[in-house]
Amino acid sequence: MAIDRQDVRILVVDDDKDLADGLVEHLSNLGYSAAAAYSGREGLSRFENGDFQLVITDLKMPDMDGMELLEAVKARDKQAVVVVITGYGTIESAVKAIRNGAYDFITKPIKMEELEVIIERALDRYALSKQLGVFKGLTLALIISVPLWFILGIILAVLWK
Repeated sequence: MAIDRQDVRILVVDDDKDLADGLVEHLSNLGYSAAAAYSGREGLSRFENGDFQLVITDLKMPDMDGMELLEAVKARDKQAVVVVITGYGTIESAVKAIRNGAYDFITKPIKMEELEVIIERALDRYALSKQLGVFKGLTLALIISVPLWFILGIILAVLWK
């Protein structure tokens, strides 16, 4: 269940402009539509005003750290996929990020091949999540409509006698 790369919008949030711009360039070369934000607050604003399927955020940023951004993004869109990157990776911060809804946790320096695999898997998960939402909606519609049609059938049968 792969998503067409041209349809994917990725937001890279990192206060290191060179790193953020480098990731955006690399992702664009892979065929994704990518944009950069250079602070957590700017990232949240861009997320709210854009249609991003994936957010890659640094953990340590001055105004709003990656954990706060993760929580804010998930509060606005539970299905959004967030990957946290950091130069200060610890087991505790990785566990906390995953518990708060991060898809994955990557330490710097970033290995581009590893990032590409994580992005592909994350987008597959996003696509499955969206598809599951459609199936849940259809199931609810069936659960509601079948009894209504059954009751309507009984009423029509009684009226026709």
